[in-house]
Amino acid sequence: MKRHPSLAHLSREHHGALILSKLLQKDAPAYKGLPTGLDEKAVYALNFYKEDLVEHFAEEEKILKMVIGIQPALDVMIETIFSEHQELHSLFKLINNNPDLAAHLNETGKKLEEHVRKEERELFPMIQETCTEEMMIAIDKSLANK
Repeated sequence: MKRHPSLAHLSREHHGALILSKLLQKDAPAYKGLPTGLDEKAVYALNFYKEDLVEHFAEEEKILKMVIGIQPALDVMIETIFSEHQELHSLFKLINNNPDLAAHLNETGKKLEEHVRKEERELFPMIQETCTEEMMIAIDKSLANK
């Protein structure tokens, strides 16, 4: 399904999150220009989280609040997404001071990948199928006014 233009911005941001998710996982391939050591990956992950993911999650939550109540299945998905955002916030905040950094980064990377794929494959298509064009325009305006 082609991504609706009002969600395209969020969808494009998922590319960087997927790269990060793979980078953090055990046996990650080398990515040109990205860190290879555990400590460097941890620093990179925290910077990416602070500079990109925090705002990205906030933008998603802003638009998701706009579509609550339209369809019960979408409401259930939104609850799941909110819960996953909280879990990911916690995982990123626990990167420092983690006794088993390799395992923690691997878990964080896997959770982030699962989350992004769920949004791309389930949440965004559900929003596109459920919302009227007027609602999609309102979503677009909401994201433009950040």
